Amino acid sequence: MQFRGAFTALVTPFKNNQLDEDAYRRLIEWQLEQGIDGVVPCGTTGESATLTHEEHKRAISICVDQVKGRVPVIAGAGSNCTSEAVDLTRHAKDAGADAALLITPYYNKPTPEGLVTHFKTIAREVPIPFFIYNVPGRTSLNVLPGTVARIFNEVPEAIGIKEATGDLKQVSEVVEACGPDFIVLSGDDFTVLPLLCVGGHGVISVTSNIVPDMMHSLYSAYQNNNQEEAKRLHHKMAPLCRAMFLETNPIPVKTSLALMGRIELELRLPLVPMLEDSEGRLKDILQKYQLI
Repeated sequence: MQFRGAFTALVTPFKNNQLDEDAYRRLIEWQLEQGIDGVVPCGTTGESATLTHEEHKRAISICVDQVKGRVPVIAGAGSNCTSEAVDLTRHAKDAGADAALLITPYYNKPTPEGLVTHFKTIAREVPIPFFIYNVPGRTSLNVLPGTVARIFNEVPEAIGIKEATGDLKQVSEVVEACGPDFIVLSGDDFTVLPLLCVGGHGVISVTSNIVPDMMHSLYSAYQNNNQEEAKRLHHKMAPLCRAMFLETNPIPVKTSLALMGRIELELRLPLVPMLEDSEGRLKDILQKYQLI
């Protein structure tokens, strides 16, 4: 599998507080029809923090089954508890996921040595390619380039990183420290094009839930050396990217998909529906893009 391009960090549709399998399968199929390069179930956008382990595993199994090998599936499988991460990663591998996305342990705030040992332990127990997920805004822990390079050099299964700092200096240092074979995917929709310019390989995107074709086209334009088209799409998507973060992700993107008629609007507490003013601003933007 080529883990490059535009990957969608899939939302998890709910109905009556249960996983809405029909809506989930339809959403995945639409993503593939629109040309997305890969999908990522059960990440932050998929509300993994409030999924039971049974729901988490079921969502990954459904996703793998629906995709049927047409694009890579990178399954969210991380935890701040190493043994739980091992369990979720083992299921992801058994279900047929192509790789795992392993968030750095949140709340615990491990040392660099603890981080390396965490990932070594998961890889030893479940040998499957994985991406480090660095999102300090959620975890209060920033994996610095030197630690990333150490994980890459000491853990063969560590093939890349989802870099969600939005810090291009740090991203550039990761590319420099790890070399071109280490796959750097943006976890920040605002800096996809700049990340590609410093040696990145794609994006795991929130915004591509609603415009998969546009995010895929940005990546393709860059790969085909059509810099003007890539810049045009970067700027065209900027208002949509901002709209997806009017409130805490995934509240706006799930609201957008509900307004587009693709899922029902249902969030898991402690997430709640958008404020009226924010939703009005969101609707205005979606209408300008003729999405609703």
